Amino acid sequence: MVLGASMAGLIAARVLSDVYDTVTIIDRDTLPDAAAPRRGVPQSRQLHVLLAQGRRALDVLFEGLSDELSAAGAPQVDLHGQVHWCNDGYPMRRAASDLLGVGVSRPLLEGTVRARVRKLANVRFCPPAEATALLSTEDRSRIIGVLVTPRTGVVYRIYADLVVDACGRASRSPVWLAGLGYPAPPEQLIPVDLTYVTRTYERDPDHLDGLLGALTNAVPGRPRTGIVAAQEDGHFAVALSGMLGEQPPLDHEGFTRFAESLGVPVISRLVREAVPVGGPARMRYPASVRRRYERLRRFPLGYLVVGDAVCSFNPLYGQGMTVAAAEGLLLRSVLPGGPDQLAQRFFRGAGKLIDGPWSIAVGTDLRFPQVPGPRSPRVRLINAYVHRLHAAARTDAALGAAFLRVLNLVDPPARLLRPAIMRRVLRARRNSG
Repeated sequence: MVLGASMAGLIAARVLSDVYDTVTIIDRDTLPDAAAPRRGVPQSRQLHVLLAQGRRALDVLFEGLSDELSAAGAPQVDLHGQVHWCNDGYPMRRAASDLLGVGVSRPLLEGTVRARVRKLANVRFCPPAEATALLSTEDRSRIIGVLVTPRTGVVYRIYADLVVDACGRASRSPVWLAGLGYPAPPEQLIPVDLTYVTRTYERDPDHLDGLLGALTNAVPGRPRTGIVAAQEDGHFAVALSGMLGEQPPLDHEGFTRFAESLGVPVISRLVREAVPVGGPARMRYPASVRRRYERLRRFPLGYLVVGDAVCSFNPLYGQGMTVAAAEGLLLRSVLPGGPDQLAQRFFRGAGKLIDGPWSIAVGTDLRFPQVPGPRSPRVRLINAYVHRLHAAARTDAALGAAFLRVLNLVDPPARLLRPAIMRRVLRARRNSG
């Protein structure tokens, strides 16, 4: 049984369908047949890009998915060769690469994956309902199902050999487990006070000098970000965001001024000149949260937690769907070991998967003095080093490629510290005087 029909839940259901006779998915929403935003996914109207590693993982889980998305109009994007990158104020030198992402709206991506899952003969979707409690054995050592509260009608029970919580940030697993006598997982919280606004525009071939995306990151002293991504239907999605209380305005003039404050002409020109499609969508993200289930010594049999319910990343870095897909592949690899110690095997592997993207997101956020959190000498040193790497990547495409492979979760962050990369960074610094 899977609680939640967002990306992490659909991925989990796909994997479980290969092992279990029946997989039941429970979600509070009435799930649309076509691609459409829905209430249970408030970020569905925000800009999304599927990172290169996420595309690869989803193509393993759902064969031919990226080609299906392309056929629906979602462009595959060379994330090094077809995107304007401006990191820390330094424009990155572009080069052709194998880092292919997908510019796709969340409704189209999720709707396409959901349609794939619906076609699985042993997967069923319940009518709109919410899991409100866990059912356990008398000794509370095993989860055996959930109590279900439908939108209309009588509360009922569903029994299952395995229950997977894919309810996202709103996960009640810590509360439910505490009610059964289990400790809550240690939690790391990094407040970022992020507000982001997405607007969609008609895409013209002249926009972005003919490229398919643009990004400029937030820096201390200017905690603002701008991202542009080509999507289906001949559109560009533009997401402007502010950390630490900065808020992009919703009106056209204010939105344009905010874009101009970023200092990247290709972004501000698009916002100023392109034809809007629909209105703006605003969302707030108060803090990144990581729940360290891998550190628990006691955990019930028959229960797992996945996706944002384990770790919710700052959305500026686009890591969530890629990590969810990687967790799907991990789940596939640990299921053959049987039900005993399944949670321990999965959480141990998930912890290792999450370490890299978490260190990228949190380490970057800790550049801002207003973001609370421990700043070890290592974090400070790496942030200073990455800043120098961005400066060197203005002229050295190999450094840009190395950075983007890490950002796309293809390579671990430690790859940036290889001697060959460090020599290129130091050489560029010497040459610049």
